[in-house]
Amino acid sequence: MSNTRKAYRAAILHSLADPAVVGVEQSYEYFEDGILLIENGKVAQVGAAAELLPKLAGIEIQHYCDALITPGFIDTHIHYPQTGMIASYGEQLLDWLNTYTFPTERQFEDKAHASEVAAIFLKELLRNGTTTALVFGSVHPQSVDAFFEQADKLNLRMIAGKVLMDRNAPDYLTDSAESGYAESKALIERWHGKGRLHYAVTPRFAPTSTPEQLELAGKLLGEYPDLYMHTHLSENRKEIEWVKELFPERKGYLDVYDHHKLIGPRAVFAHGVHLCDDECKRLAETGSAVAFCPTSNLFLGSGLFDLNKLEAHGVRVGLGTDVGAGTSFSQLQSLNEAYKVMQLQGKKLDPFKSLYLATLGGANALYLDDKLGNFLPGKDADFLVLDYNATPLISYRMQQAKSLEERLFALTMLGDDRAVKETFAAGVSVHQRS
Repeated sequence: MSNTRKAYRAAILHSLADPAVVGVEQSYEYFEDGILLIENGKVAQVGAAAELLPKLAGIEIQHYCDALITPGFIDTHIHYPQTGMIASYGEQLLDWLNTYTFPTERQFEDKAHASEVAAIFLKELLRNGTTTALVFGSVHPQSVDAFFEQADKLNLRMIAGKVLMDRNAPDYLTDSAESGYAESKALIERWHGKGRLHYAVTPRFAPTSTPEQLELAGKLLGEYPDLYMHTHLSENRKEIEWVKELFPERKGYLDVYDHHKLIGPRAVFAHGVHLCDDECKRLAETGSAVAFCPTSNLFLGSGLFDLNKLEAHGVRVGLGTDVGAGTSFSQLQSLNEAYKVMQLQGKKLDPFKSLYLATLGGANALYLDDKLGNFLPGKDADFLVLDYNATPLISYRMQQAKSLEERLFALTMLGDDRAVKETFAAGVSVHQRS
């Protein structure tokens, strides 16, 4: 953690609330020439440079020209073991798992391999301005040890868990209800609450866990009330039919999780592409969240996420890359695809709503909005610097832009890792673009 006071000067933009709730104009704060003051890894103050500069005598000020400072991006659903199989051709969800995912995850039995991939994975997140993520490990507990060891070195706020999977998967990749419970419990004791790390109970999805395993997953959540729960829900129509066959006694896919006490605050369900109104209502009333994963949903042909429907029900929604089915670590690229998903449904995604989804909305989905998501004093100093001249095209487009809204939208359409000039975690620079 940084123990010094330091100030950063640039244009500064952060979300204050959900535009869908308070309206666009009330949803953000912007300083054309701003100062972000950091002290001991936390936000001390944010405001206009003209007001704050006279109070900063003797404090080092890092000045970024033609740049925008925003809170760090938050990824509410991603698989670190799938880093090496991103962009694998030609399958939809269930065949894709069998063809690519399971053989790739087998390698994470080797902790040295897991550590190598975890380091690459975290470097990619930081290169893309993502400072917090909700992360799947593999079924192997050593994969989670390797991930947390790498994240702890960088003092990152990360959430991860060991996959629970005791059926409908290759023998080399399954645990048992009992071993999954015991291994998860040991990992929780070792890592949950250490530094800025949190643990997520992680059944892959209902088809790969027996009722006995789901029951023990619910037991873990009862034993450690501030844990996360992370799984998949209603991504693909064939998957939904399979769940009906495996759990005929339950009234729907979400009800499988609900029955086993896997639903509530800090429960995050990836995808939710094909949810009915009753399921949306239940997610909202329990305080559960859904991760919107546009690049993955398009890549696997899963369908179009109905953001407006979930919003109308009051469901918490975060943004996820879902690497490796997702095609980019960049949340700017996620927002690019999210805009198109909305367009295909005859709807729009406002640029300030995009900012909210990638920052404060993700923090809200993860119940970390007291720590992350904007620059209110006391929050973790996780932020990034976006470069208005990152590429010749972005630079030229910015010269044509006549408003903040236009600049922000152009960044989400044209930006990727090249737009991220620098990334900070707890006030410390953890990535600088070469």
